[in-house]
Amino acid sequence: MPKLLLKFEAAVIKEIKLDKPVLSVGRKPDNDIVLDNQAVSGHHCKIYQAGDTYFVEDLNSTNGTFVNDKKVLKAGLHNGDAVNIVKYSLIFLDDGAPAAKSAAAAPAAEPAAPAPAAPLPVPQSQKARAKAGIEVLEGSVDGKTEHELTNLSTYIGKSSQANIQYKGSGMFNLGPDMAVVITMRPEGYYLIPIKEGYAKHNGNELNKKALLADDDVIEVGGTKFRFFIQK
Repeated sequence: MPKLLLKFEAAVIKEIKLDKPVLSVGRKPDNDIVLDNQAVSGHHCKIYQAGDTYFVEDLNSTNGTFVNDKKVLKAGLHNGDAVNIVKYSLIFLDDGAPAAKSAAAAPAAEPAAPAPAAPLPVPQSQKARAKAGIEVLEGSVDGKTEHELTNLSTYIGKSSQANIQYKGSGMFNLGPDMAVVITMRPEGYYLIPIKEGYAKHNGNELNKKALLADDDVIEVGGTKFRFFIQK
């Protein structure tokens, strides 16, 4: 079944199966795919199937819909195409991609491939990177007080899709479904806002990615975390 990979910048947020004839994309909560960013229109675009082809169609959005960085009003989607909306990308993946068929149809007389080369050594920066985690200082949601950061991307949000859930603001527990993501890179761990200006890093509003250091404090809604490097 075809699917979409929802990405924020370079980090994958979640996988979405195309199990409906039409999926709406936008900022408002009544969309099938909600992108919580003020630059995204309330109903930004839709992705739908017509015959054997999937299409994306812009819904008169303010900032436009792009396919592989080219602005479109309507376009057919092929395996690997990226639908770009502000800082988000929806990667279209088709399980029946032609690449898999061509590999199966390779001629039997094809000469044997040379033996694979020895694996390249791991860069020293990756060897030296320490393991890390975050501990809850205030406002725990799931009862856990500590979370080890073992994934390439760890999402903090109210949604059940988030790796770590936070407590929202006020009596109605308000806040974005996905607030921030912590990404593991060779040089360290970065804190990246999904909802810009919502979270705080060491008391300052988080509007761009920040490289985390031991004992940094991350505030998301009513929950406060401490980032730490494991000794």
